[in-house]
Amino acid sequence: MLDGQTCLVTGSSRGIGRGIAEELGRHGADVVVNYRSSEAAAHEVVDAIEDEGETAIAVQGDVADYDDVEAMCERIHDTFGQVDVLVNNAGITIDKKFENMTKEDWETVMDVNLGGVFNCTHCLFDDIKAADQGRLINISSVVGQQGNYGQANYATTKSGLFGFTRTLALELASTGSTANCVAPGFVETDMLEDVPERVQQKIIDRIPLNRFAEVEDIAGIVRFLSSAESSYMTGQVLAVNGGMEW
Repeated sequence: MLDGQTCLVTGSSRGIGRGIAEELGRHGADVVVNYRSSEAAAHEVVDAIEDEGETAIAVQGDVADYDDVEAMCERIHDTFGQVDVLVNNAGITIDKKFENMTKEDWETVMDVNLGGVFNCTHCLFDDIKAADQGRLINISSVVGQQGNYGQANYATTKSGLFGFTRTLALELASTGSTANCVAPGFVETDMLEDVPERVQQKIIDRIPLNRFAEVEDIAGIVRFLSSAESSYMTGQVLAVNGGMEW
């Protein structure tokens, strides 16, 4: 389904990003596995994709640093040429009650979760516009829709992606390229493992499907949005959250 497409997935050495990268690779894409510091893990993802007979490279780059992103894009262009699909997945959390949150806590999360999206999209905007099947896919969160105790900074960044996605969808529409946003619920990743069991149970009690998402539940949606099948869908927020209200 994605033969001939070059897909960059930021923050894809683990978690949801890894699942997305491997899913796109399984469906024929040339995949760029971006990482900031987890080099060994990123190469594991590349190996997993190549074991399926597909092509992937690992490229280091801090998405919060514009110069780093420019260098990353230059290497991608040297290897694969134009990027067709950009999946803005990289993100961090620094969780504290707002009254205890420092300006540094706030700005650090903003720089990665929103600044990184700006940097990567800005550097690859011409690629996406020019691509026959240009796709911008932003990974948000149910937390951006509902808010979450102790996550004012994170929730703000994830909400901000809704307006960014809608605006870019309008600006890309004349070229036939699309922009969409995926807002996962709570997913079985190492980040969730750090949540105390009693809190996890409270979360599950709020999910009508009575389970956390698997990474594959999210990766499949991103694969669909990357494909020609989604060509008439743009400016949308897909809530993949097991039926949680927002």
